[in-house]
Amino acid sequence: MSKKILGFVGCGNMASAIINGIVKSNTFPANKIYVYDINQEKCNILKSKTGINVVSSINNLAENCNVIFLAVKPQNFAEVLASLKPIVNEQILFVSIAAGISTAFIIKNLECRCPVVRTMPNTPLLIGEGATAVCRTQNVSDEDFLLIQSIFSSCGTVTVLKESQMNAVISVNSSSPAYIYLFAKSMLDSAVKQGIDKDTALKLICQTLLGSAEMLLKSGYTPEELIKMVSSPGGTTLEALEVLYSNNFEQIIDEAMKACTNRANELGK
Repeated sequence: MSKKILGFVGCGNMASAIINGIVKSNTFPANKIYVYDINQEKCNILKSKTGINVVSSINNLAENCNVIFLAVKPQNFAEVLASLKPIVNEQILFVSIAAGISTAFIIKNLECRCPVVRTMPNTPLLIGEGATAVCRTQNVSDEDFLLIQSIFSSCGTVTVLKESQMNAVISVNSSSPAYIYLFAKSMLDSAVKQGIDKDTALKLICQTLLGSAEMLLKSGYTPEELIKMVSSPGGTTLEALEVLYSNNFEQIIDEAMKACTNRANELGK
């Protein structure tokens, strides 16, 4: 690990969260982390908090680093890869955190058989509770793959998948916080309409989400069994569920997740 030097192209929320997680957990030394972004102010703010290095160009980043995180939007990937192409070699490990961008796309645009790790984190990574899916090309060593997993583990959990699953998983872990926030917002709005104080309702909703997640993980019951446990015959829960079922709640979720995956497929073309 001591021979590795990390570089980040992009200094947005996700890259900053990953770097903060690395430094706080002592997963990797700050003095061996470099960052480049067109917004140098962002980089300098992160430097003041973490002690990482800031460089003024992509060229400087590639010259200093042998692990490069591509932390830019999918729409900017081709441009960034074109800038890197003249200065890369097969000893540089690339790590992508972009939705829909395949390892083949990266290799093709770099015109280099560089090892690539593709990752799909989510925004709870910002508070150390992320859920990240990862895959790798065949030429990524076990040691390097474990390093990348340890980096993402510093701010949440990591799951290894096949690349063929990486677009679909976006709908499961990466975009899905937005569905949950929308569900929570809808509950909150209804609670306020029914006369419950907003702050009180929010605390109750959030604790219920936390508790329900723990039940799913630790109780040993399936989601269907847990639903039945809450649903007393002739009771209030069944009345609420009937409204959800009659309005095709499950079908709506399925269609939303498929739309998410379809968009990921489009971004990767």
